[in-house]
This record gives sequence, structure tokens and C-alpha cells, in this order.
Amino acid sequence: MRALILAGLLLPAFAVAQCPDYTSPVNTPAFTKPAKKSFRNFGNTILASVYKPWHMVHDQMVKSGDAAVVVGKFDYDAVLHKDLEGEYVHVYLAGTGMNNWQYIGRHTTNSDGKITANIGVRPVGEYQVRMVVEGDLSTVNGYLSVVEPGRQTVLFDIDGTLTINDFEAYADYVGVKTAAAYGYATQTVNAYKAKGYQIVYLTARPYWVTKDGREWFDRVGLLSWHYRSNPYGDGPVPSNTQQHKTDYVKYLRNTVGLNIVRAYGNATTDIGAYADGGIPKADTWIIGENAGVDGTQPITGDYTYHYSTVVVNTPNASCM
Repeated sequence: MRALILAGLLLPAFAVAQCPDYTSPVNTPAFTKPAKKSFRNFGNTILASVYKPWHMVHDQMVKSGDAAVVVGKFDYDAVLHKDLEGEYVHVYLAGTGMNNWQYIGRHTTNSDGKITANIGVRPVGEYQVRMVVEGDLSTVNGYLSVVEPGRQTVLFDIDGTLTINDFEAYADYVGVKTAAAYGYATQTVNAYKAKGYQIVYLTARPYWVTKDGREWFDRVGLLSWHYRSNPYGDGPVPSNTQQHKTDYVKYLRNTVGLNIVRAYGNATTDIGAYADGGIPKADTWIIGENAGVDGTQPITGDYTYHYSTVVVNTPNASCM
């Protein structure tokens, strides 16, 4: 099999026909909201009038030819997180190869404030999924990627890896939006993006801080997708961090077929999850106090030296 040298590491090359489309999902056509109608339940009218919406959509990634299902979660208030139950939500799609928004359908939130939207089988590409609550027209966006097996990918933890502070250690919910990034962290991510790699963010953060997380990405100049938070647990730090990450790494590698060429983290749970998910220690880069632990590759200080010696010298993804 043909192979390439990636910063001193021998990695298999895959015939990947299409690079990630980082343009279409953020340059969508003009959007017209549906007609606003009264909430079905009067209590939700009061809820929406008193509290700000804090909705989120779980980003989804599927292999080419597989049907996509996207989950939205609807609640109000950053602290209360009161679920929006029994209300209509309209779902739309736009992205690669599409000139207009496509209407997917109207769904009803369940007792957890969730809907499950069947997006169907889509061509390879990246898509924005937009969900609109009928009762107040509050809107939330998520993203869908449809990929061919073998797409070369770089995976990042967020807290304590891209940010200096570790959300998991401190449960710093208030500081999620304002956390400081490590030096050259954003340049590192954007360099991989420019070289044609799929970027995946895999975080231990609970799903209900997704809104804050996306705002942080916008603030530091990074795309906020593919962003995968922990869908389980109601506390500030879900207890199954490592299992959540292991399961998702396995899903990306074994079901979607991604070729994860590098993974970045900071915690022992990252090290364990990446190893259990099948990522070699030679491709696992750890920053902070656990740098180099258990045979991983160390990043000392910030990303400045790593960026200039490893990232800059990384060849373009094979799709380019």
C-alpha cells in the first residue's frame, strides 16, 4: 500500500476523493423563518417570555451512503435549563451543492425537550441544520458531515487542550465563553484545516454548554464544528468522560471510517480514550502536566514550538 511520511511517522494513505467543504455550511442562502404561531402549551408562552433560549443541536457525522439523524435539544435559561416540552420545531437543511434551504419537516419536542430529525441519505459534503421553534421563532444551528471512508482527520479535546483552563477539573461553566486559548492553538487548528484535514472537537463538556462553546470558537476565530459534547449526564461534569470519548472515537473510526492521523488532549482520560479507541500513542499529542505520559507525544508550554516544527511541516491531506 502506498504510504506517506507525516512529521516522521509512517501513516497509510487512503484514496480520499473530496476534502471537507468548510465554505458552504457557513455561507448559506437567505433564510425565511416559518410563520410564528402560539405555543401549544400556555406555560411555555410564559417560559419563553421570561427566559432566553439555550437550545443546541448535536453535530452529526455519517459515512457516505448512510442515513443521517440529527438530535436537537430545546430549553430556556443558562442556569435553569427548563425543557421545552410538547412544542413544534421546524427543521431545515443547506450546504454542499445546495442553492436553497430545504425544508425537512415539523417535529414535536418530547418530555426532555428533544427532537430527532431524519435528514436521510445525503451526498458527500457538509451541511448546516437549522431548527426553529414555532412558538417564538428562536433558532439554533448544528452541522452534518457526510464523508467518504478514509478521510484524514485531526481530533482535538478542548478544555485544557485548546484552552488553558480545564472545564472538567473546575466545572467552570461561567468561564466557558471567555476561556483563554493556548498560544498558537488556533493557528494549529487552522493550519490543519487549510491543509485539507477534517477537524473534530471531542469534549467532555455536557451538551447544555454547547451554546457557550460555539460562542468561544467564534470569539477565537475557529469554526465551531464538528463539535461533539457529552450527551449524557445532568451534572456540570458528567462522570463517564472517558467512555463517552472512547465510544465516539470508535464510532468515527469503525463506523464512519475516518482515518484519525493525530489526536490532541491534556488529561489521562484523553490518553485512555484515544488508546481504547485505537489511536496509536505515536499519534497522540498531550499538552500540560500529562505531556508525554504513557508513551504519548509531549507538547511543552504552549503550541508555538509544536506549530513551527510539526504542524507547519505536515503535508497536505491526500484529498488535496
